[in-house]
Amino acid sequence: MKDCIIIGGGPAGLTAAIYLTRFHLDVALFDNGSSRAALIPCTHNHAGYPGGISGRDLLARMGEQARTFGLHRRLLTVTAIEPSDDAYTVRAGKERFETRTILLATGVVNNRPKMDDPLHDAALAAGKLRYCPICDGYEVTDRRVGVIGTGQHGMKEAIFLRGFTRDVTLIAPDAEHMLDPECAAALDAAGVTRVDGPCGGYAIEDDRLALDTARGRMAFDSVYPALGSHIRSELALAAGARGTDDGCIVTDEHQRTTLPGLYAAGDVVRGLDQISHAMGQAGVAATTIRNDLADRRPLRR
Repeated sequence: MKDCIIIGGGPAGLTAAIYLTRFHLDVALFDNGSSRAALIPCTHNHAGYPGGISGRDLLARMGEQARTFGLHRRLLTVTAIEPSDDAYTVRAGKERFETRTILLATGVVNNRPKMDDPLHDAALAAGKLRYCPICDGYEVTDRRVGVIGTGQHGMKEAIFLRGFTRDVTLIAPDAEHMLDPECAAALDAAGVTRVDGPCGGYAIEDDRLALDTARGRMAFDSVYPALGSHIRSELALAAGARGTDDGCIVTDEHQRTTLPGLYAAGDVVRGLDQISHAMGQAGVAATTIRNDLADRRPLRR
């Protein structure tokens, strides 16, 4: 019987692991190796790294830090969590584990444009394809930027990027744009060019990411897909926890879900999808878990 099982090995899960192991709790972390943070070629807005740090290096450092305090970590995919009395059963295929509490830090997965994996990864590594204008909008200052998206989501991302460069083009992912008059007016007022799709024929050409559009072939220094994301909240929702309309896990200010003993932190919870925010939520969640466990039974060395 573990004190806590953490599901997810991104910045939120690893931060919680550091806290919980240092609270002398018996903790396991289960990770399927798909943290979105691992895809970051280099983050420059994570405090403490003036020259930037890659997502993989950051996760490796955090994992090593947690191991020094005795974290038990396994690479596996959790398939279900089941409440029972004052504890939980965590299932991973045919394996099952018992724990008093669970912290879900499963994050989200970005919806990708229709391009093959090698090109996607090469464009991402080179900064030709970017997913987070909050993280790296600075890096496209005064550059030629394309945004693949439409509707409210596409409009908002394009206008956000307009704060970094004058040259922003919003491209419909499929055929014509789906923009109401207010969206269209906001884009016009911001000076964002609109181009219909469909998008396709992606390639890196002359150090730019090029693609086909209804206006012909276009090339950009960086392209941002504004195609939404899949929130990995299924485990909590299937167990009976409450979610938001868009699928995030509902928590209180201490990261408790609506199920006793189940907590959530990071991008799977509604909030700012940033490493710093996920780590802050994880610190709150871990401290709450420690205190809630102490209320159930004294924690003594």
